Amino acid sequence: MYSPMIETLIEQFAQLPGIGRKSAERIAFYLLDSMSKDEVEHMSKVISYAKNSVLFCEECQNLTDISPCPICSSPKRDKSVICVVEEPKDVSAIEKTGQYNGLYHVLHGVISPIDNVSPDDIRIKELLRRLSDETVREVIMATNPTVNGTATAVYIKRLLKPMGIKVTRIAHGIPIGSDLEYADEVTLSKALEGRTEMN
Repeated sequence: MYSPMIETLIEQFAQLPGIGRKSAERIAFYLLDSMSKDEVEHMSKVISYAKNSVLFCEECQNLTDISPCPICSSPKRDKSVICVVEEPKDVSAIEKTGQYNGLYHVLHGVISPIDNVSPDDIRIKELLRRLSDETVREVIMATNPTVNGTATAVYIKRLLKPMGIKVTRIAHGIPIGSDLEYADEVTLSKALEGRTEMN
C-alpha cells in the first residue's frame, strides 16, 4: 500500500511495545509530514546519544547516565532496605508514590522456564553481591503479581534465607496479572505499606 521506505519505517515503529500497526502509521506520517528535517535529525541524535550514553548502575542495575545512579549515591536514602523490581520502569512507578526511601535492585526480567529465562539470565547474582556486606536488613520483593513474578520472588527468598535478611512481599493491592507501571500511586503506596514477610 505504501512505498517500500514508508512501509519499512512503519514496520520499525510497530516493533515498539504497545504500538500496533495503526499507531505505527500515525507516528510514521507525523514524522514524515509534520516534523521538519531539523526536528527529525535532533530526535535521531537524542535517541542515538541516549542509547550510547545510558548504562546500568553498578549497584542497583537501573538505567542511568552516571554510575552509581542518583538514588544509590544519595545520602538521604535508607541503605538498610532494598526493593527488588523487574524493570527500570518499576522504579519510576514506586518513586512516584513518595512513600519509599530505600534503595532498589532491578532484575531486568523474571525467571521463566517457558521462555528459557533462567536465574542466570537476570540480575540475581548482582543482588547477592550487594547483600554480602550485611548493611541490608530488609529486601522488599516488588516483582509483578504474575506466576513468573511470584516464582522469582520465592526463588530469591530461598536464596536469602541463610543470610538472615528479612524478606517481605508488597501487598496485593496490585491486581494479579497486572504490571506495576499501570498501577496508580495510591494503590502502590498501599501495597508498599501492607507488605508482609515471605514464609
